Amino acid sequence: MLGLVARIDVASDMTVLGRIALASLLGYVIGYERELRGSPAGDRTFALVALGAAGVTALGVADFPASAEKVIAGVITGIGFLGAGLILRGEMGVLRGLTTAAALWAAAAAILVGAGDILVGLGAAILVLLILEMQYSPPLRGLAAETRRQRGAREGTAGRHLPSRS
Repeated sequence: MLGLVARIDVASDMTVLGRIALASLLGYVIGYERELRGSPAGDRTFALVALGAAGVTALGVADFPASAEKVIAGVITGIGFLGAGLILRGEMGVLRGLTTAAALWAAAAAILVGAGDILVGLGAAILVLLILEMQYSPPLRGLAAETRRQRGAREGTAGRHLPSRS
């Protein structure tokens, strides 16, 4: 038992816990945006995925440096599997949830935070939010509406409601 206590490095553990907390917060913010847009996968889902990704990555990088890339690849595969479960085929065969699945995969920026690249992970999370919110900014909203009108005219659906993207 004494050997176990001697191996505890409180400073290192607190650093890893801080990274996990930051990754969870970033995941929560991205998930909150998805929840605001009506996605079934919201803030808690994204926060938990980010927490797990950062924790497993931190463990892999710190305790298994020779095979950390395998640990990270496993995390990415697992997140991709979860994202695949978010994609549904809706009415008339239209895919729904693709953007949410991609956002969940992009929330794997938590891997960067878990590995210690905090600034890069923070920047990646900000980019994810900018990409998700881009279509809702007033100048781009008009451009998106015009693009949908043109697409509808080409496809012969002018006047009918086109399904919105998730």
